[in-house]
Amino acid sequence: MFIDSAGPIERFEWGKFQIDGRVHSMDGVGVGKDIFMLGRDVQPWRARKGHRLEPKMVPSVLASEIEVLVIGNGVNGALKVPKKTRNAILAAGVGELIIEPTPKACAIYNELVRQGKKAALLAHGTC
Repeated sequence: MFIDSAGPIERFEWGKFQIDGRVHSMDGVGVGKDIFMLGRDVQPWRARKGHRLEPKMVPSVLASEIEVLVIGNGVNGALKVPKKTRNAILAAGVGELIIEPTPKACAIYNELVRQGKKAALLAHGTC
């Protein structure tokens, strides 16, 4: 689905990320299938529940003072981001919000990191 040997996200396929040589998957490996990245640091995105992104699911990102937030809304775009959530993210001081299917979001995020942008990624690894 997505391959980029320059990373930090080197590979993504359904339910599985390879980031800086480490695997994170829905099989319980690494931090799991839903991730939060800040720069090259990867953590589990535990706040995500269901397929509707609510403002309460993004507090760790909003506390990070980032320029750009990229949201990977799933392989098929199943994770919906309502207007109230978009507004809350922008009102918290995030300069730019990008929402794309997870494979494309990974590519965008990699490019932002390589450009030296202070970027974060929230990515849903399935649907």
